[in-house]
Amino acid sequence: MAKTVFDVLKQKLDEDISSATQFLSGGSAKDFAGYKEIVGLIRGLEASKQHIEDLSRNYMEEEDD
Repeated sequence: MAKTVFDVLKQKLDEDISSATQFLSGGSAKDFAGYKEIVGLIRGLEASKQHIEDLSRNYMEEEDD
């Protein structure tokens, strides 16, 4: 199956989430404020990924009709 724009976006978000998670697990946050910033980034990326998955599902359902 060919990749859709949704697949490409989700893959990029997964890469960004993985990068931010590795940053945190490596102890790279300089202070609590930096830690909270990265956690907020991960939360926002996860929410964006969920919105893309919902949009993708709705788009595919419309194509089936």
